[in-house]
Amino acid sequence: MIAVCGAANETPEFNQLAEEVGLRLAQAGAVLICGGRGGVMAAACRGARAADGLTIGIMPGDDRRAANPDVLVALATGMGNARNLVIVQSADAVIAVGGEYGTLSEIALARKIGRSVVSLRSWELGARDGAPHVVLATTPAEAVELALQLASER
Repeated sequence: MIAVCGAANETPEFNQLAEEVGLRLAQAGAVLICGGRGGVMAAACRGARAADGLTIGIMPGDDRRAANPDVLVALATGMGNARNLVIVQSADAVIAVGGEYGTLSEIALARKIGRSVVSLRSWELGARDGAPHVVLATTPAEAVELALQLASER
């Protein structure tokens, strides 16, 4: 299970990247988990569904119907941004595409609980003790390949 994180606002550049990430994840047989809303999340789900992939949306509110149309399994949490922990805890690795502070919180939570994060034009957080906080990718194909490799090492 791979989490795809990114902003809910619509940005053509990031949506295009996320859609390809979702497509490639589904083609590889991975389950996509995300926040279930618009923007990067909707684009990733759209890509995954184009390849008949399974998509799970962890919703911030209490209405499953608020999920984007390409979420197959929507879970209403009523947790607001705290649902970010559920997303990354459920994932074997995380791919961040673009994003804002919500994405940064998902990255931080993922790293705190030991999940690897691949950054695709997202936050670059430097290194600690010589090890990078996130793994940088330059293309959707590279991001998916790295995330799947990191997930298998978990």
